[in-house]
Amino acid sequence: MKRLIPVLFLLSILISSCGTAAPAAIEESASAPAATKTPKPKPTPSADSRLVVDEDALQGLEISVWHPWYGVSSSLFDTLVKDFNKQNEWGIKVSAQGFVNFSNLFESVNTSLPTVEKPDLVIALPEHALLWDANGVVTDLTPYVEDPLYGMDAGDIPPVFWNQDRVGDKRVAVPAQRDARFLLWNQTWAGELGFDSPPAIAEDFRQQACRAQQSMLKDEIPQNDSLGGWLVDTEPMTAYAWMLAFEGGVLEGSDYRFLTPKNIEAFKFLRELSEKTCAWQSAEANPHTAFANREAMFITASLEDLPGVARALASANSRDKWSVIAFPGEDEDALLVYGSSYAILKSDENKQLAAWLFARWLLENSQDARFVETTHFFPIRTSTMSMLGDYQKTHPQWKQAIDLLVLGEMQPQLASWHKVKIMLGDGFMHMYRVNVPSGQVPVILAQMESISRDLSK
Repeated sequence: MKRLIPVLFLLSILISSCGTAAPAAIEESASAPAATKTPKPKPTPSADSRLVVDEDALQGLEISVWHPWYGVSSSLFDTLVKDFNKQNEWGIKVSAQGFVNFSNLFESVNTSLPTVEKPDLVIALPEHALLWDANGVVTDLTPYVEDPLYGMDAGDIPPVFWNQDRVGDKRVAVPAQRDARFLLWNQTWAGELGFDSPPAIAEDFRQQACRAQQSMLKDEIPQNDSLGGWLVDTEPMTAYAWMLAFEGGVLEGSDYRFLTPKNIEAFKFLRELSEKTCAWQSAEANPHTAFANREAMFITASLEDLPGVARALASANSRDKWSVIAFPGEDEDALLVYGSSYAILKSDENKQLAAWLFARWLLENSQDARFVETTHFFPIRTSTMSMLGDYQKTHPQWKQAIDLLVLGEMQPQLASWHKVKIMLGDGFMHMYRVNVPSGQVPVILAQMESISRDLSK
């Protein structure tokens, strides 16, 4: 086994080390608030810009923006670009190009960097921005954020969003979209099995998952005897969230550390769930359908999955109540936040300011609300919630997720994370694919730690 696992890990890294594919967009229409004209900030004696830019130089200036989206997300962004081009007071013209997912975008940006064709603004993963910053091609946005005239007040952006892109005194990007990984819990079914509240700690999770599996033994359908508990999800963010729930993680200082007592405890807990048939896995199972059909008491989901889960329950004619919960830990539940950011590549002062003004406009409440209603992600600004009253009423589980944001934790602020997180997911998947015994969990974590340090060199 010790020889097999690194080969599988490294093969996956060679195939997919560029990053993870963008989550599939929810193909549904959304009513969005009408775009409002953004007034040009009025200079005052105390609001002179510290940026060395002649505002007249912005008139007619063209900048390019590259993004990872497709489907309705891409269509919305194209609409926003058109709105900005029509409305902005500076006459800036933005052109947008989509690359379907983060992997294609990352590779395309890397290829473009030595050329004049490189974009001015990129909607990228924070770890990609950190890698480009290490290569000296990313603009530090601190002077733009703090500028008296062209800056912005980030006071209502949650720190777990805002701090992800800041390393030391440098800001390599600002948040564009943020998501998280959650557990979904069938409240009605749990109540029928004797549980009146969601699991508060990991042991509660085990009891509910095992009771759900045991209930499947009472019918005359042998094919479902192993179902009922947690439908295993091997996404890297799921693995990481469980580690955090057990007060573990992937870092010790600024170095990767996987082989720790807390991580061993987390992975042993999860493997023992499978060994006791309280968790199950299937490559063919659709998590939304399994949840709607009471084949799983718990599934894992992100914000953009919630409308699809609601549709699956409606299709199954299920009236079960269900909730979004964090990953239960002994002392505090865990919620891992991730997403994309606006990074401005170095060019000249005029283009950098133009790109900043567009990114700043995208972060205004009206545009923020339109993103939420289309993608179902978190609003970047807390104040945007005042524009989403109807959305909260029609998406109650989304509101539950918003309320859990106080638990949010950031991903590692390391450029190598774009490779290490893939290794984490591959190792977690391998652990289930070959049914590694819970007693062998330390071996898996030791190999993860060794490979992560090689990847970070």
